[in-house]
Amino acid sequence: MSEATETVRYPAVVLVTGAAGGMGAGHARALAARGVHVCAADVADTGPVVAEIRAAGGSASGHALDVTDPAAWARVVEEIHAARGELGGLVNNAGISRRLDFLDTPDDVWELVLRINLFGPFYGMKAVAGLMRDSGGGSIVNISSISGQIGYFSPAYSSSKWGLTGLSKSAAGNFAKWGIRVNSVHPGLVDTPLLDGADAFVESAVASIPAGRTARPEEVTDVVLHLLSDRSTYMTGSEVTVDGGLVSNGLYHRITADSGGASSGR
Repeated sequence: MSEATETVRYPAVVLVTGAAGGMGAGHARALAARGVHVCAADVADTGPVVAEIRAAGGSASGHALDVTDPAAWARVVEEIHAARGELGGLVNNAGISRRLDFLDTPDDVWELVLRINLFGPFYGMKAVAGLMRDSGGGSIVNISSISGQIGYFSPAYSSSKWGLTGLSKSAAGNFAKWGIRVNSVHPGLVDTPLLDGADAFVESAVASIPAGRTARPEEVTDVVLHLLSDRSTYMTGSEVTVDGGLVSNGLYHRITADSGGASSGR
C-alpha cells in the first residue's frame, strides 16, 4: 500500500534578485518549474533566463533592478503589483564577493560590497513588505553565507553577511504580525562563477570541508524552495547552514586528518 503524496504549495508570485545567472537563475528556473510566476530581477539582462523559463512552459517576467537604489525597488514592486496584483515571496540573492585582506580593502570596495549585500536586502524588504502584507503574507529568503556566522579574512564580505544575518532576524520580528516569514540561508562554497579564478582558495577551503567538496547550486536551491513553501510555515528568523559540515566540524575535521586520527587524552 503506497502512501499518499502531499502537494507542496508555493507562493503564486516570487521575486528573485540576481536572477540573470548563477544561483539566482537556478532559483528562478526551479520555482517556475513548480508553477510559480517568477519575477526575475537583476542589473544585468534577465531576458535569456525569462525566455528559457517560458520556453519550458513556465511563467516569468524580467525586471531591471539595481538593488542599491531604493527608487528602483519601488518601481519593480509597482510593476509586479500592476501586472500580477500580489507578491508572496522574495529571494534576496544578488550579491558580490571581494576576497581582499583587511588592510588591502579600499574604501570604495568596502562601500560597494555593503551596499549590494546588505543595503540591497534592506531596501528590498522595505519595498515588498506592504504588497506581501496585502497579499496575505509570504516568505522572504535572504542568501547570506557562512561568512555571516564565523570569522572570515575578507572584512567587507564578512561584515555584509553578518549584517544580513542580523537584518533577517530583525525583519522576522517586525513582519511576523503580517504573516511574513524571514529566514537566512548560509551556503559554504558553491560551484558558481563567483569562484572562477580562485582555484587555490577553493582547494584550501575544500580541505576543511568534511563533505570533501563544494556544494552544487541546486543543493542551495532546494533549501530556498523549502523556505518558500508551506513545509516551513513555523520557521522564521532561522539561519539555515548549507556547507557540508564546515562550520560545525571543519576545524576539527582538518586537525584530525592532519594528525592521523589520534585521539585526545582528555
